Amino acid sequence: MGTPTWLIPLLEKAFPYRYKLARMTDVPLLAEALHQTVFNGDDMIYLPKDRVVVQQSVEQPGSVLLPSALVDHFIEKASYRWIMDFCICRKAEDCQDYPQDLGCIFLGEAVLKISSKIGHLANKDEALAHARRARELGLVHLIGRDRIDNLWTGASPFGKLMTICQCCPCCCLFKVLPRLDPLNRRKVVRMPGVKVWVDEQKCIACGACSQDVCFVGAIQMNRETAQISEECRGCARCVEVCPQGAIHLTIEDSDYLQKQIARITRLVDVTKTAPVRRWGLQETAEE
Repeated sequence: MGTPTWLIPLLEKAFPYRYKLARMTDVPLLAEALHQTVFNGDDMIYLPKDRVVVQQSVEQPGSVLLPSALVDHFIEKASYRWIMDFCICRKAEDCQDYPQDLGCIFLGEAVLKISSKIGHLANKDEALAHARRARELGLVHLIGRDRIDNLWTGASPFGKLMTICQCCPCCCLFKVLPRLDPLNRRKVVRMPGVKVWVDEQKCIACGACSQDVCFVGAIQMNRETAQISEECRGCARCVEVCPQGAIHLTIEDSDYLQKQIARITRLVDVTKTAPVRRWGLQETAEE
């Protein structure tokens, strides 16, 4: 059941070649082939770090819930929760900065097809604690529907699996985004309602924000200030590292969280249950 475990080491060995594959999407036919096999139907949203949400342009500052509430909402609502025993990205890169054993959380009935050799079913409290630990370590959540995770875990069917990644800036698969063609690059987006901007009166163009901080290369330096392009996915790591406090994250819509809950719910309904048995035990939605 699920992906044969012998396939995972092969995927890890192939992981360093992802940039070369991404560059090949300059060829339209290859871009379309990659879209159909890997990205078709994807919709993934990067969430800003909670700790940088300190400014809002809404009428009532402080009324906006933190981005992590989106993750917690779906964990609490899900009938099935699955925690991977490892992060395939960090394991493949032999990450030394963040725990390799802090894997993705998967939600939805498709998790019942994943092999018990690479992860385990979790209750609500365990999954919430897993997500909280990721945030405390400085990792960034990525949430949505991701065909790649269906493929490598063997979870099925597509559309029945919700992914919650715990992404680091050094090993994340989606560091390939700047090298992908526009069609596939748009499958991973900034959370709507979030804006990252530079206060040019404070910025001294020191370059701290452009040194292995932005995983999509959205920050460029000129002689006077940093410039953030539309490629920004809103993770807000640059906000944290700026020594001048010149980069800010603004939430421009006080209803952004409810809108994203509705959007992601349309992608994957994680509340459905499946009357199946695995390992001789009846699967339930017990908390």
